[in-house]
Amino acid sequence: MGLEFKPVEAKDIAAITPFVGLRPNKTCDSVFLDSFLWLEYYNVRFAISDGKAVQWLMDLDGEPSSAMPLCREEDLEHYFYEMVTYFNEVLKKPFQIYLADEEAVEKLQLDPAKFEVKEQEDLKDYLYDGDALRTLAGKKLHKKKNNLNAFVKAYEGRIEYRRLCCSDKEEVWRFLDSWRIAKGEDVEEHLDYEVRGIHEILNNCSVLPVQMGGVFVDGKLEAFSIGSLNKRENMAVIHIEKANPEMRGLYQYINREFLIHEFPEVTLVNREDDLGIEGLRKAKMSYNPVGFARKYSIRQIMP
Repeated sequence: MGLEFKPVEAKDIAAITPFVGLRPNKTCDSVFLDSFLWLEYYNVRFAISDGKAVQWLMDLDGEPSSAMPLCREEDLEHYFYEMVTYFNEVLKKPFQIYLADEEAVEKLQLDPAKFEVKEQEDLKDYLYDGDALRTLAGKKLHKKKNNLNAFVKAYEGRIEYRRLCCSDKEEVWRFLDSWRIAKGEDVEEHLDYEVRGIHEILNNCSVLPVQMGGVFVDGKLEAFSIGSLNKRENMAVIHIEKANPEMRGLYQYINREFLIHEFPEVTLVNREDDLGIEGLRKAKMSYNPVGFARKYSIRQIMP
């Protein structure tokens, strides 16, 4: 087959961007930055097919895997089966996708005799109303507003929200180093890959479709967030949010200020999944999600 895969690099944004947002997709994978952030963890590679689709190749538990192609909805079936053929004839492997978006799964209506499709319940993305997170108004978000107000009161006159750029990378790295040390060794497997992915974003932020913001207290960076925009869905995807946990209300503050300053018009906010971690699930549910972007695994059943 004519597919030629290469590792994803920052400079590939120009080649991939025309294919982003061609069909409905509310998952965090619908934007370029998510693939770039996790490119080392999954060994992400891509190929452009026929000038009409981006195909993905990555590693999952030592086996090749893929993702749904970036293409128009009417072309989805063709390019899905192109990758099935590539796996079967070139890689000599059964085809599999780890995280397929719900819209694609519904569109394809795969034959259950040929493909096993299972919802990845712990990996669904949490979706929130943009206005609700920008205002924290209402009874359901009252505790969040109280925490935010406590932070503002405790550090009144000492707080500055600032849009971050490439020149701030050294300060972000210093914050990340201390944040990572505080986490200790008993952490999720992916954490160090995430930190390295953040480093790559900061090294290449001038060419990436990224928004970054930080909260400074007494001139010191105490929280930062990284996000990107899904224009089709008018949705902000919050890829990274880190804050000093010792400052009550700081997470609520960076959450709100980042959206107010960087995504003032979005109607939806995707704050990604909870990885099946109970503490993360409770935290994400406490922000009153309006829905979920569900994801599915797809595995080819070989005769």
